[in-house]
Amino acid sequence: MRLTNWTDYTLRVLMYCAASEGRAEPVTISEIAQAHAISRSHLTKIVMDLSGQGLLATTRGRGGGLRLLKPASEIVLGDVVRLTESDFTMVECFDPGTNQCRLSSHCGLKGVLNAALQAYLCVLDGVTLADLLVPRPGSARLPLALRARAVPGLPTAADAGELPPPGV
Repeated sequence: MRLTNWTDYTLRVLMYCAASEGRAEPVTISEIAQAHAISRSHLTKIVMDLSGQGLLATTRGRGGGLRLLKPASEIVLGDVVRLTESDFTMVECFDPGTNQCRLSSHCGLKGVLNAALQAYLCVLDGVTLADLLVPRPGSARLPLALRARAVPGLPTAADAGELPPPGV
């Protein structure tokens, strides 16, 4: 199963906004676009969708930007993925309207793949946006100067490949 870029970028926007909660000025689309090297116009469409879904508040003009409408602890990843992914048809037999598979009547693959999909979504249903903002154990290996800036949900210079590998 592979998430679309739309879902990937949606999760990045939400994580960035959650990680920036509490700062004086709201997050901007340009800021996220630059931080993740993603097209500003593409992110604008995603932000409009998130606003329509009731996940983001948007304010126009000087001093405007983006803020989460719900606490990060109430935004469940499984819900976001279901809102943004349009096709969970892993194999043709998942769609009775287009199924041409000659094995459908006696094949166990459909049941196994469906169980795998349900397990995948179940894991995502057990994770909130707030869970993603908890520092990871591996962050202790970052140089001290970066550790202070390594906020889960926000890219670092190390993420952009600007640092040599550890031990070099």
